[in-house]
Amino acid sequence: MTSLKRSLEADPFASNISSRSFVRSTKRGKVQKIVREVYLRQDIPCSSKLCKKCRQSAPRNAAGKVMPFVLSEKPAGTKAFPQGHYVVPDTNALLNAMDVFEQSSVFYDVIILQTVLEELRNRSLPLYNRLINLTKSDEKRFYVFFNEFRLETYVKREENETINDRNDRAIRRAVQWYTEHLAKTKAPKIPAVVMLTDDRNNIKKAKEIGVPAQTLADYLGGVEDGERLLDMVAESQSRELIHKPSEFIYAEHYTLSKMMTGIKAGLLHQGIFNVSPYNYLEGSIKVPAFTKPLLILGRENINRSVDGDVVVVEVLPKDQWKEPSTVIIEEEAVTKNENADGEEAQDFVSEKERKLLQEEVKKTHSRSTEGRAQPTAKVVGILKRNWRQYVGHIDPSSVSRSGGQGRKMDNVFLIPMDKRIPKIRLRTRQVAELLGKRLLVAIDVWGRDTRHPTGHLVRSLGELETKAAETEALLLEWDVQYRPFPRTVLDCLPKEGHDWKVPVNTEDPGWKDRADLRHLLICSIDPVGCQDIDDALHARLLENGNYEVGVHIADVSHFVKPANAMDAEASIRGTTVYLVDKRIDMLPMLLGTDLCSLKPYVERFAFSVLWELDQNADIVNVRYTKSVIKSREAFSYEQAQLRIDDPSQQDDLTKGMRILLKLSKQLKQKRMDAGALSLSSPEVRVEMESETSDPIDVKTKQLLDTNSLVEEFMLFANVSVARKIYEAFPQTAILRRHAPPPKTNFDELANQLKVKKGLELRTDSSKALADSLDTCVDPQNPFFNTLIRIMATRCMMSAEYFCSGTQAYPEFRHYGLASEIYTHFTSPIRRYADLMAHRQLAAAIGYEAIHPTVRSRGRLEAVCKNINVRHRNAQQAGRASIAYYVGQALKGKVAAGEDAYVMKVFSNGFVVLVPRFGIEGLIRLRDLATPEPESEFDAENYVLRTSGSREVRVELFQRVKVLVRDEKDELTGKRGVKMELVD
Repeated sequence: MTSLKRSLEADPFASNISSRSFVRSTKRGKVQKIVREVYLRQDIPCSSKLCKKCRQSAPRNAAGKVMPFVLSEKPAGTKAFPQGHYVVPDTNALLNAMDVFEQSSVFYDVIILQTVLEELRNRSLPLYNRLINLTKSDEKRFYVFFNEFRLETYVKREENETINDRNDRAIRRAVQWYTEHLAKTKAPKIPAVVMLTDDRNNIKKAKEIGVPAQTLADYLGGVEDGERLLDMVAESQSRELIHKPSEFIYAEHYTLSKMMTGIKAGLLHQGIFNVSPYNYLEGSIKVPAFTKPLLILGRENINRSVDGDVVVVEVLPKDQWKEPSTVIIEEEAVTKNENADGEEAQDFVSEKERKLLQEEVKKTHSRSTEGRAQPTAKVVGILKRNWRQYVGHIDPSSVSRSGGQGRKMDNVFLIPMDKRIPKIRLRTRQVAELLGKRLLVAIDVWGRDTRHPTGHLVRSLGELETKAAETEALLLEWDVQYRPFPRTVLDCLPKEGHDWKVPVNTEDPGWKDRADLRHLLICSIDPVGCQDIDDALHARLLENGNYEVGVHIADVSHFVKPANAMDAEASIRGTTVYLVDKRIDMLPMLLGTDLCSLKPYVERFAFSVLWELDQNADIVNVRYTKSVIKSREAFSYEQAQLRIDDPSQQDDLTKGMRILLKLSKQLKQKRMDAGALSLSSPEVRVEMESETSDPIDVKTKQLLDTNSLVEEFMLFANVSVARKIYEAFPQTAILRRHAPPPKTNFDELANQLKVKKGLELRTDSSKALADSLDTCVDPQNPFFNTLIRIMATRCMMSAEYFCSGTQAYPEFRHYGLASEIYTHFTSPIRRYADLMAHRQLAAAIGYEAIHPTVRSRGRLEAVCKNINVRHRNAQQAGRASIAYYVGQALKGKVAAGEDAYVMKVFSNGFVVLVPRFGIEGLIRLRDLATPEPESEFDAENYVLRTSGSREVRVELFQRVKVLVRDEKDELTGKRGVKMELVD
């Protein structure tokens, strides 16, 4: 228990001391009695504007002022409390209804007791943080009352009383005191103080002592819009309203101690559960004890796991090991028209699911594939749920059975946008209003007696397929922080706003220790329309025949100071997110697109890396300095390429760009010689109509020499800075590593290349892999090498930020770049990792002292963990945005005869990549003809043949012609592309 550190002499009101004791066992088995003193006071205010007494006696701050009182003198009323009321929720009310407490239509003048706040922190840190944000809202008027330190509300635990019962009694006592205390104000209308709890016993005891108390359902039933708000209350863990079958349909999860014992003994294994994107009944987890992922097949073995959960599994006997599935199984085709009202045990595994899995087993056993079988496992427990808020829409086929008429509570299924997430059962009174809407929901509970998880509605995002709803949906799906910057962040911006300029007087403190580089011919080269210009470059020939090259990066750390509100917000956002039609900034636009952006013709603060390079692009020396620069021009890649290629352009700026191009080619060759990989991903650009911002066409991105020029010098700067900050801070440098992939990651691709093309893929080093990828060519098919590089990219590990003290030096290596050490320094406007590197580099060169936040390894590890997640989410959100707009660009159109390449073959369909649109699509056998044609699948040779109404032979890597048109996915409600095989 926290004690209030005020001495009795200094505080005349702190006239009471209560001691609290408890016992604990030491490691050696001895029992210790711990006694802690709690200083009880009578000056902790009620914070009601009706109370003059508290205002007179309340403690004052350093300026001698009383903190503003929060609770309104005229709080809102309800049917039950027409005179107005204050609300005191218990912990479970906040756990089950935080979404409702955050609504703007309800819950004002709320008293949060210290007892409840501490309990919530122990139960759910995310919900605790959300509640703290509510207490900071001037509009909502949430007041934290320290009942454990107020003499009249302090409650001592009685003998044989549980902690939970004691806390319930403390809440009742605080509400009772508030009621008695406010009565003494003799105001014309004294507000009721209402305790909110779903604990019937607590309500009964409250009423016995005259404390007003209601359940959440009763309370919300008495407010305007109550029915909508009731849908947002989480399903209680007791799940009294859920139909209970006579027997459980899932195995019980092991206890934590049993799981820990099994893991320690090597009998059980833990890892992150991943669902196959092609088969909702197949999952996998990677564990250190096995080189191949463990397969988890079927509902029983998945045992209520959701994609991303940290699970504990038991490996099944070897005779049950098998290959990954060769069949596409989609939930909407198998479980359509399920009844959302009841789930009987005998329906646990539907006939369709059982038949599909049996067929799959037969196919597996009929082949001689023992060498390629993977170990299988079953989930026996879940260590950490990865439940988040999910976006989806109501399955119309689930409404017909549950009615959807009137205002009664109905059960319906919500189909998530993410196909890896199971259907979620919702209980709602607003079926008619929610049909056809994009919805945000949360999972509350998944018991052993229900086939699907149960959740509650958070809010509606709008009509399906509207640009606003779909954009918000993908931002929520990938947890992108897109709310406007709060006032506290904007208050950190320079007061001059857009009028801020680099000080004219070089004696100004802003110029301290900065190099004046305004004379250099510096330019930036970026994509068309780039506004947040992070980097600029220059090069010139020196008298000794060497070259001076400079990379100049926006000095964001000059404006964003450690540990202020803007820094905290940037650390949470982690990165700027680029969508097709908008940008979700990490920093406010004033900085990102103006004051930090290295725009041409204006002076800007920068952080410069200056090298002297010889004719072979080897480093002679390097210098790091804060600087002032003035960019001469902002080129697009295309403009820069035209200028470099134009022989009539002989000015010094163009000559400098030609030097940069020459040196960049030498640097790239050195990287390639060292084993750097040249990988690929589908790169497309959606062209928008300028007036309406509607997509009109999709173009493949053309990469020019100038793209490579910029990339090489950014890599060069990142490596140089990584070495410098690691040298200065060997325990806390923020670096970026790319682990070598396990050889088993390439097993499938290597076998495919060997079987289909007679090619060998060597993976013993990045150099061997790079060289063997160069040999993967097909003279008849120029795109084949790019296709293999795209597939190889998917076999890789993800690169990640880390703190240098957490890894041994050999583990720093960046496999893809073939570099011993690497960091991100060159994009501080859009990446928080780069901003941290700037602060460390500034300290390393003695420009400024290292701030404690950049020295604390624990904090840096937490920052790295967050920015790794944010970085991946930003990439996924960007890809999802492109996929959505490609679908919109094709709306109402048909692209016939597009080249496509077969990337994956199943027994009932195949996946193709269409390079022109940069998208993949699934073509199922049922799409080829009706009825679905008979098929024969040769898994050994990756060949699928059909017979009957339509005869087709499809094999891996084959080039085919497809028809591409837009189609709304009935399962996810997303509009995307539909592909049909033409030839």
